[in-house]
Amino acid sequence: MTEKNTKESESLQTFDPDSFETDFWKESEVRAGWDDLEPGRALASRPVTITKKMIRRFASAIGDNNPLYFDQAYAEKTRFKGIIAPPSIHALFLFACTGHDHFMRTPGTINMGQNWWLHRPVRPGDTITLESRCLDKLIRKGKTFAIHDNVFRNQHGEVVFSGRGWTMRPY
Repeated sequence: MTEKNTKESESLQTFDPDSFETDFWKESEVRAGWDDLEPGRALASRPVTITKKMIRRFASAIGDNNPLYFDQAYAEKTRFKGIIAPPSIHALFLFACTGHDHFMRTPGTINMGQNWWLHRPVRPGDTITLESRCLDKLIRKGKTFAIHDNVFRNQHGEVVFSGRGWTMRPY
């Protein structure tokens, strides 16, 4: 991580799911625009420690009532030996690990597609960090696109999720 990204990471506040800003237009003028995207530059992120409450809240929000996410006694009898997070929780981490000015939060950004891989389960107590980069930006038929990759690691440095996405940029 560069010195600039280290300073940006240090300025990010701790993620609090109860006070997460959902108004994507708030302070939209500070969001990364087309000219701000620099292919290859790692973006600032903050670590997020996952809790059982976060897992339950996320699973409930997406309507996934799998007992692996809610029932400790059940989960302990499975090959996972305890509660795990739904594999789709990487979507929460994309926003929880990044600041308000991250390019994925620019109003009008549209997710055009993505591929994700789950490498190992996320468990309560895991602290997740994100390595995120814009890989390329291009213009097709007058529309601007960014290709980005994201790697999420736990506190042991093990990759838990990795993925690549394609977004259409508003400007």
